[in-house]
Amino acid sequence: MPNKRSAEKRVRTSERNRIYNRYWTTRCKTSSKKVLEAVNSNDLELAVKRLDEAQSALDKAVVKGVIHRNTAARRKSRLNKAVRKIQEQA
Repeated sequence: MPNKRSAEKRVRTSERNRIYNRYWTTRCKTSSKKVLEAVNSNDLELAVKRLDEAQSALDKAVVKGVIHRNTAARRKSRLNKAVRKIQEQA
């Protein structure tokens, strides 16, 4: 337990930020998994649609300061690579 009022406020603030960050990281992970799920089922149309949603979620997380921009760029690149792979097969 914090002993000072500023420490109590810091606990409240950090808890609020933790929940906010967890929401956005979960949203990014879920959307990425959905893209890979569509890729594994060889559904190109669905994969492209979900790729747009995943890229949007990653970009929003960057703007909000939840993840670093290079991390988002790397994840988007890997998702694009997976979708391009099934595009070439089709």
